[in-house]
Amino acid sequence: MTGAGKKAAPPRAVITNIQGFSIHDGPGIRTVVFFKGCPLACRWCANPECLSPEPQIGFIETLCTDCGECSQICAEGAIRGGKGVHRIDYSRCTSCGDCVDGCGYGALVRYGESMTVPDVWDIVRRDKMFYDSSGGGVTVSGGEPLLRAGFVRELFELCRQERIDTCIETCGLAARDALVEVIPVTDHFLFDLKLIDPKLHKTYTGQSSGIILENAAFLMERGVDIVFRQPLVPAITDTVENMEATAAFLKGSGKKDVSLELMPYHRMGRGKYRALDMRYLMDGTEAAGNERAEAVKKAYIDLGVRCTISR
Repeated sequence: MTGAGKKAAPPRAVITNIQGFSIHDGPGIRTVVFFKGCPLACRWCANPECLSPEPQIGFIETLCTDCGECSQICAEGAIRGGKGVHRIDYSRCTSCGDCVDGCGYGALVRYGESMTVPDVWDIVRRDKMFYDSSGGGVTVSGGEPLLRAGFVRELFELCRQERIDTCIETCGLAARDALVEVIPVTDHFLFDLKLIDPKLHKTYTGQSSGIILENAAFLMERGVDIVFRQPLVPAITDTVENMEATAAFLKGSGKKDVSLELMPYHRMGRGKYRALDMRYLMDGTEAAGNERAEAVKKAYIDLGVRCTISR
């Protein structure tokens, strides 16, 4: 209870983007809701703006004309000057967004907005005609949506009432209670399996793979519709050892229709690292080409795992 006659405040979540007409995040045409905040810090992450749970201001240097308007607007004195200098002093910035609103050139961007379930529902329901015609629906991604399991459950309950298909894209590092809460309202899970070895997983993502593998086994035991995904990162996730360990884990589940989808690593997120003044750790790694992706796919098939490539 929050007090006599008072109702609990509706759940809120920080959302970085709501992207329509996606065809790579579940069946059919989908709208993807990107949640901010992730328990992992994968070196190859293409969405660094989703790592922190809080709103952030990014600076796109190539669009800046050095007009100085933003520094006049900022009440916190968080705007630095000078060519070649990242404009945001994050030790002072409160992410209020006033500088973003005042920049006429799009050089400042606000990553993340606090939204309620009705806020998100009002947007995703507008594309219901496309979901109905394509067998699509709503996917929650991130970041890690299971960090806001209550929010996801309420959103998906609304989707279910309107017969809209639901899907969760997860890194798997979540409390078991969160999984239990969302299973009844979730049609599909897209579950990342990056590295099986716990030490390697911690080296490249910051956390061990233990809880992730336990949650994967739990979902398979519950008989949910699940597709496993693996980022294809050259010399990291595509090693013989990791492929053999992944195949052994999937086959060891006893689930006959288990499948793995390869997600070739790309470098399209580099600009967002620069915008957030974050170091990009993958400069020495080339994108995974078609030839390598096909070779890894064949290797998994030879290991007895049904495998596809996300294009």
